[in-house]
Amino acid sequence: MTATDRSLELVTTAAQAAADKLAHDIVAYDVSDVLSITDAFLLASAPNDRQVKSIVDEIEERLNKELGAKPVRREGDREARWVLLDYVDIVVHVQHSEERVFYALERLWKDCPELELPADARATRGKAAEHARLQEAEEATEPGGEWR
Repeated sequence: MTATDRSLELVTTAAQAAADKLAHDIVAYDVSDVLSITDAFLLASAPNDRQVKSIVDEIEERLNKELGAKPVRREGDREARWVLLDYVDIVVHVQHSEERVFYALERLWKDCPELELPADARATRGKAAEHARLQEAEEATEPGGEWR
């Protein structure tokens, strides 16, 4: 079994929306062979809670406006460290970068086929690591390691 055309359409639109809001490391997996409850998982991350919320809001708005899709469930909104949007056909996970590293969902789904994403979404690969390196360099150059 493979992801349906509708699932692929949802994943593509959600991935582009996440990329437009500067999400990091966007990836999607076809989980239809191992899960009966959904066809695909879309993973994205951001370096802060505000950006996580912005990405989630954009995905929700775009899927509703362009495809008439509304999530049946939305979890994790309050803390904005890991927000889950369940569209039945797909499940979107937008995580704070720290949660993304800690929970390593990619490790769980590595045996599932990766879905093709728009070029903008593919270009986000490695952005979390790049952002972390820039943060470390910035903190190292600040006197006493304190905020200016």
